[in-house]
Amino acid sequence: MIATGLATGKTADPALAAQAVTQAMTRLNISHATSVLLFLSDAFAHDPRPALLAASRQSQCMQVTGCSATGIFTEETWVLDAPAAAAMVFSDPQKLVPSHASNDLLLTLAAPNAIQKLGMSITSQCFGGISGDATGYGSHKVWQNGKVCTAGHSEMRIEACTGRMGVSRGIRALTPPAAITGIHGYELSGLNGKPALHTLLRELPLEAREFDHIPLHRLMAAEIQGEPENAIAEGRYRLIPIIATHSETASVTLASQLPLGSRLFWALRQPLAAESGMRSAINQVGSQLAHAPDFGIMVSSSGRGPGFYNGDDRDLRIMKQCHPNMPFIGFYGNGEITCIDNVHQPLDYSCVFGLFHYNISPD
Repeated sequence: MIATGLATGKTADPALAAQAVTQAMTRLNISHATSVLLFLSDAFAHDPRPALLAASRQSQCMQVTGCSATGIFTEETWVLDAPAAAAMVFSDPQKLVPSHASNDLLLTLAAPNAIQKLGMSITSQCFGGISGDATGYGSHKVWQNGKVCTAGHSEMRIEACTGRMGVSRGIRALTPPAAITGIHGYELSGLNGKPALHTLLRELPLEAREFDHIPLHRLMAAEIQGEPENAIAEGRYRLIPIIATHSETASVTLASQLPLGSRLFWALRQPLAAESGMRSAINQVGSQLAHAPDFGIMVSSSGRGPGFYNGDDRDLRIMKQCHPNMPFIGFYGNGEITCIDNVHQPLDYSCVFGLFHYNISPD
């Protein structure tokens, strides 16, 4: 009922979109599709319309949904820094339809200029991502019904399927939550009445405590959302990059301003923790479904993926290990979208996915 295809080339040729669709349709042995989920590499970002038209013509359907991104993948492989198209083709009775008030799991996509629209309360769970690169700028777009969304935002549900969402945050908590007792602008000076830098350094290995060897690119501050009890286990926190440390004042410069009295903990971005979290999330979602999943949709951070895993995207490998032969599709985005306390939440450095099973068994 659902299959994927992926095509790469030397230029942003619309034929790549048609080739990806053709591969998926051939696997399904169908002449037309009910919907197509199409992700295009950033080579198509400036004007994806010819590729959307090619995908629509090849699939003989108008419901083509997706976005552009720095990298894309299916269960077969991932592609970065090359013109490419990845397609997931749906056949009857499964199809993508615009969302309405419901309890369904929603695929949510947003362009960089539509991030501010994600703070709305909703009645459904959502998962997805923000198109674009690590800078958060550029001409990346979102499309629906075969057309670029002028609002830069799309929410779709999948008919005749049941789905559940999972998240792997990819961090290891170094400290419990602590109250901010000293802060001026972006400069954090005190946690629980102690110098902020000292509370961070004491959790690092001895070789990393030297001022010139602090691994700032892997260290994060995590702001607690809601009550601190069980916040880390429940994923109720926002990751904030650390910009600089200052030995003379024992303070830490953060990428965001936080209010006095709010709580945060120090965290380390760690491949082993990310792998463990990914496997745990997949197993948890699998246990929530009544049947083994038939397909999946994933969004991984552009700061995660092969670069984070030393050239091998272990998130994709783990998904294939847990669910062999299951088709899935996804992209590397500039933020991952989930739902916490009934509010859209953009995440960073995470992997968000939805696993689905058919409500109607295939013949």
